[in-house]
Amino acid sequence: MTNTNTFNKKLNKIIFHFVIYGLSLIALIYLYFFFNSIVPFFIPITSITYNSSLPASTPLTKEKEKPYEKPCDYTNGRWVHDMRGPLYNGTTCSYIKNQRNCEVNGRPDTNYLYWRWKPNECNIPNFEPNTFLKLIKNKNIVFVGDSLANNQFESLVCILSTISIPQRIFKEDTLSTYYFASHDANVSIYWSPFLVKGDQRTKGGTPYNKIYLDKVNEKWTKHIDQMDLIVLSFGHWMDVPSIYYENHSVIGCFRCREFKFKYTDVGFYVATRKALKITLNKIIESKFIKGNGIDVIVRTYSPIHFKGDWDKGGTCSKTEPYKLEEKKLKGKDTEIRSLEMEELENVKAKAKESGFNLEVLDVTKLTLLRPNGHAGAYMNPFPFVKGIPKKVQNDCVHWCLPGIVDTWNEIFLEMMKRGK
Repeated sequence: MTNTNTFNKKLNKIIFHFVIYGLSLIALIYLYFFFNSIVPFFIPITSITYNSSLPASTPLTKEKEKPYEKPCDYTNGRWVHDMRGPLYNGTTCSYIKNQRNCEVNGRPDTNYLYWRWKPNECNIPNFEPNTFLKLIKNKNIVFVGDSLANNQFESLVCILSTISIPQRIFKEDTLSTYYFASHDANVSIYWSPFLVKGDQRTKGGTPYNKIYLDKVNEKWTKHIDQMDLIVLSFGHWMDVPSIYYENHSVIGCFRCREFKFKYTDVGFYVATRKALKITLNKIIESKFIKGNGIDVIVRTYSPIHFKGDWDKGGTCSKTEPYKLEEKKLKGKDTEIRSLEMEELENVKAKAKESGFNLEVLDVTKLTLLRPNGHAGAYMNPFPFVKGIPKKVQNDCVHWCLPGIVDTWNEIFLEMMKRGK
């Protein structure tokens, strides 16, 4: 009997331990699944990447998606006062032509220096010389055109020289080149007021232009294979008495009655359009032949602010910009800008096929509103130092430097940044 009791006690003890072990195992299994079900709620939120533009099945990468940037429509806006002023002045920059150096020539008001173009839906950043130089590293940037092209060229060289002093490596009647050794880059200007081949009128010589509308100007086009970016701008030399040629024959003229010619006056818009067309096509053809990569920018017409020829009287003495309701684009300004835009569109597809971009730097509207930016009487040094003469020559075509042309180059830089 005693042995039986002892056996039962041992059996009960074993069963008890099995029950305890079993219950413990069940409890552990329960706790395992319970805690695993709530762990995700404790993952730090910073470790979760969310992108609503990706479908659920698309794997996420570590790369950040670049935000969409709407291109800035800089053509519509207004001029706002800005006390930051320019990056250089007439004393610190030695690359300004005397006729554009209004400060050094004694212009007493400085208000024209403190205006910034404010587009309606965006902002144009201040020009960053270092950014521009990085973009043109190991490249040749070439301006081609008239004295307004030179105006922009000088502005750009002045701005860039604030961080990198260039060396003038070439200068002749039709070409000037500055070399920026810090970035192995050249910035050049070719004098070609018609873009195509032509003979300019001269004082004391032939009083009218001879323009060959079927011939490119080989003084600059023969070097196209060495150019990486070309900025074309012209128009002001087209609006003077001219005779037009094609296939060695006269096809018409402009203002030829002044010289009693018997040719047909065809106006100057037709000639302006043809000159731009043949120039753009020449660049495109050169791309096919040479295989070099070229970007082309056409800078639109820069309005003048007095009636008559620039050297025959008139003034531009306003000291404030026009308000939008004060001045509207019309007449010659509208016509030249329109034909430039049209010819650009006509060859854009062909240019794209040949592998380079063709863009427009549209400055006509914003420039129209700045009559206070011209050199005016201060194209000459201290014009009123001996009192007010009966007649003072005013330049209401070209622009003081620094000045409004710096804004053209700010937009130029933004176009380059967008194109990269």
